[in-house]
Amino acid sequence: MNAVTETAPGKVNLVLRVGDPRADGLHPLCSLFARLDLADTVTVEPADRDEVVCPGVQGDNLATAALRSLREAVDAPPLRVTIDKRLPVAAGLAGGSADAAAALRAANSLIGAPLDTDALRAIARGVGSDVPSQVEPASAVVHGTGERIDRVELAPMGLVLLIDPEGLSTGAVYGQLDQLRAAGEAPTPAGLDPGPLKRLAGSPPAQLATRLENDLQLAALWLRPELGARIDALRAAGAHGALVSGSGPTVFGVFDDRAAARSAADGLPGALVAEVAG
Repeated sequence: MNAVTETAPGKVNLVLRVGDPRADGLHPLCSLFARLDLADTVTVEPADRDEVVCPGVQGDNLATAALRSLREAVDAPPLRVTIDKRLPVAAGLAGGSADAAAALRAANSLIGAPLDTDALRAIARGVGSDVPSQVEPASAVVHGTGERIDRVELAPMGLVLLIDPEGLSTGAVYGQLDQLRAAGEAPTPAGLDPGPLKRLAGSPPAQLATRLENDLQLAALWLRPELGARIDALRAAGAHGALVSGSGPTVFGVFDDRAAARSAADGLPGALVAEVAG
């Protein structure tokens, strides 16, 4: 086999509840996220040395860490990972995590699939908290520190994404949340029980949009206050609800379908239209 190509779909968090950090610094969470039809493409092929090529993106990324972790688990020849980016970088859409998971899938397939899904997820846990859920891309409820994954089926819905050209550091947003909570300026989560989120997943878009929630949004808005105007713009354009995705800075609005989302996006400069993919 000369090369293996995998898609790396992005996601938005429809609900994201974040607990206080544990002794190891990791934050327990509970999240309902939607898989998007917007995706990167990741190709893995034999090479003279390990390398990750991502045109237009500088420095190491999670795919580099994934390749390194895979090599610690199994014998593999040198591999080249090439990422064709469609998802914006540091946007709160888990693009880096999706790329890392796709690199693991493709590399495992290229070397004869010695690892099953559970083994790939075990490797993924050491790469990043969002990576295990992307080993088998699907909409899901994720809890623990990202290692507990329950797939769900979401009703089809259209989304309008407002992308910021300047990314936002996930670590900075989590750090800001911790500071706000320590100062009594941000509430602790209502609960990290996945059961209610699994039940919510079956709701139609208009109903689900009334339950949008993101514990990181306050911290993201504190760091980037202008995001609030984008949330307001999406609501004014007819979104059933609007929210910062993950750690931001992408803001998204929920619509009944792609056609409604596309109509709304026409009046919002730079907007992207996506659809929930199951």
